[in-house]
Amino acid sequence: MARYLGYKKPKDLKRTMRHLMHYLGGHKWMFLLVALLVLISTGANILGTYLLKPVINRFILPGDVKGLLTAVVGMGILYLCGVAATFGYNQLMVMTAQKVIKEIRHDLFAHVQKLPLKYFDAHTHGELMSRFTNDVDTVQEAMNSSFAMLIQSFLMLVGTISMMLVLSVRLTLIVVVFLLLMAAFIKFNGSRSRKYFTRQQEEIGKINGFVEEMAAGQKVEKVFNHEKVDFKKFCELNETLRRESTNALTFAGMMIPTIVSLSFVNYAVSACVGGLFALSGLLDIGSLSSYLVYVRQSAMPMNQFTQQVNFLLAALSGAERIFQMMEEEPEIDEGMVTLSNVKEENGILTECEEKTGIYAWKEQRDGRTVLTPLTGDVRFENVVFSYVKGKTILNGISLYAKPGQKIAFVGSTGAGKTTIVNLINRFYEIESGTITYDGIDIRHIRKDDLRRSLAMVIQDTHLFTGTIADNIRYGNLDVTDEEVTEAARIANADSFIRKLPLGYETMLYGDGSNLSQGQRQLLAIARAAAAKPPVLVLDEATSSIDTRTERLIEKGMDAIMEGRTVFVIAHRLSTVRNSKAIMVLEKGEIIERGDHEELLEQRGRYYQLYTGQFELE
Repeated sequence: MARYLGYKKPKDLKRTMRHLMHYLGGHKWMFLLVALLVLISTGANILGTYLLKPVINRFILPGDVKGLLTAVVGMGILYLCGVAATFGYNQLMVMTAQKVIKEIRHDLFAHVQKLPLKYFDAHTHGELMSRFTNDVDTVQEAMNSSFAMLIQSFLMLVGTISMMLVLSVRLTLIVVVFLLLMAAFIKFNGSRSRKYFTRQQEEIGKINGFVEEMAAGQKVEKVFNHEKVDFKKFCELNETLRRESTNALTFAGMMIPTIVSLSFVNYAVSACVGGLFALSGLLDIGSLSSYLVYVRQSAMPMNQFTQQVNFLLAALSGAERIFQMMEEEPEIDEGMVTLSNVKEENGILTECEEKTGIYAWKEQRDGRTVLTPLTGDVRFENVVFSYVKGKTILNGISLYAKPGQKIAFVGSTGAGKTTIVNLINRFYEIESGTITYDGIDIRHIRKDDLRRSLAMVIQDTHLFTGTIADNIRYGNLDVTDEEVTEAARIANADSFIRKLPLGYETMLYGDGSNLSQGQRQLLAIARAAAAKPPVLVLDEATSSIDTRTERLIEKGMDAIMEGRTVFVIAHRLSTVRNSKAIMVLEKGEIIERGDHEELLEQRGRYYQLYTGQFELE
């Protein structure tokens, strides 16, 4: 337990406690019951020790065997009550702590789901995961044991000293002196070990990060024969960690032996002085026996109390990081326009419950419900955007995509191609200008409904743990098995899926690590095909696929693109030739626009890119 001396205290203790009490307040009666049981357990322990005095004075010294037997039975019942209370509060504490931790974990995950993408851009995955693992686990451990232990140690320390004062004030002064020495040593040792534990935690972070980086980059490491250099670097980090850990554990390891040694000295001095008091008639044998047992008990609650306080501070520090994440501003969503299933009769749209495959935007105007057909008409008007204030990424972008049109974006890396499609999804908010969807400002559309009308295939394919069928169905849970298979055929994925031992029921793990990069991208395209959205975004969707397979996919994609608005981003210009309009971007501005033939006739940047006179990168 001494290792917890190295944790930092929370920066804002009051604020953290206020947040934590919000969760504990829902279980206050349970915690009160735990406190009551702890009081019974501690009281039984303290009172049982005090009963040694009358047992010795009234029964043992006079030789009253019958009275001694009755007293021993009574003490046994007392201690059994203490044991029952201890068992009870331990079980209640575990049950209650797990409920509280479940609520915290539930609220944390629910809030993470609402955070904007810019938050994830600014924080590493490891940093976010540590909230759900290290920080939650620290709070859980503290609640499981420290809450009850802290109360018990405090009551034990106060009760023991109080009973010692009752037995002998003069002897208690000796114990108080030794307890003060113990407290001074604990404070000195804690301040020194905390400094080294902080360094140890920093070095653990460095070595964990290095190992994670090397594990992820094994292929690159081996290609460039970097094993020896990396091993040397690891040895240096490992040695630094050993040195800091040795310093930290040296001080932490001194805690228990030193406290135990001081308690032995305290016991020896108290026994000698107490013996002299007994010989001189200042103290009876029964009081001395009870007192010496209290002396042996006094050091333990002192040490436990200090340890639990530090452990609780560590848990509060973890809780502070959890609550800081919960206080992060969620995505702003003031949209009131929703997406509804509709059916058409005689040219009139009416809302319905069944899945018709026809959708409309639903909004309230002047107290009446208005349904606008979802067609996929997307328009940008003088859009200005920057990820970081002062560094403009898109500058006055204006474009339109009518229903069923295929719009392509080409340009150098960093020109703003991916940013444009990210803005359609409202992953980020624009600074000025407007983006409309079927004539409706997308800021007025509820984000969930907006994104439900879109499907994206991005270059960095992400697959989830589950079967291949589950991953294809991810964007539309209502599709049938036949529709899953049809989507896979369109993406040219059906042939390789059927060659797998379990076909569509093959389980995928680790982001689909048992598949090639090209196969993973085919599944991502199949997922988009199964979603059947009115607007489709392809961001380097075929970058990991060979040219022959790409041509086959394009034929299938043409079928799902029919009647749908499609935005395509590609470095491979052969994939954008049949686009209705091609936008050439440079430094956040559209410098050329037109179809393939028109742009070639202009002999500008697109012509240079197409003929190889200018590289995209």
